[in-house]
Amino acid sequence: MRRAGLLLGLLASASAGAAEDQLVRAPGWEIAARNCGACHSYRLVTAQRGDARFWTQLIRWMQATQGLWEIPPADEAALITYLETQYGGEDFGRRPQIPARLLPGNEVAPSSDR
Repeated sequence: MRRAGLLLGLLASASAGAAEDQLVRAPGWEIAARNCGACHSYRLVTAQRGDARFWTQLIRWMQATQGLWEIPPADEAALITYLETQYGGEDFGRRPQIPARLLPGNEVAPSSDR
């Protein structure tokens, strides 16, 4: 009985991790799964944000430097639309920019008024 409980716990844990590593199910997700998931985790996709230009440049970079194959034009258009729709936004790249006040050399000095 304990083994069955342990097994169920492990399966639940594994499926929770898998759920975090999934693409949004929307038109075009199968193309993303085929082309993106063939080389890396979907987390690398879902952590990005960008418009069509961003995603196109990222695809071109992967094709030029990472061995990504040529994607048929209709599939590529659907893929870029999917990525922009599901993983678009104003902050491009992997995370929002760090506020300037938090960068080294920009710390606010403690006040001498006590």
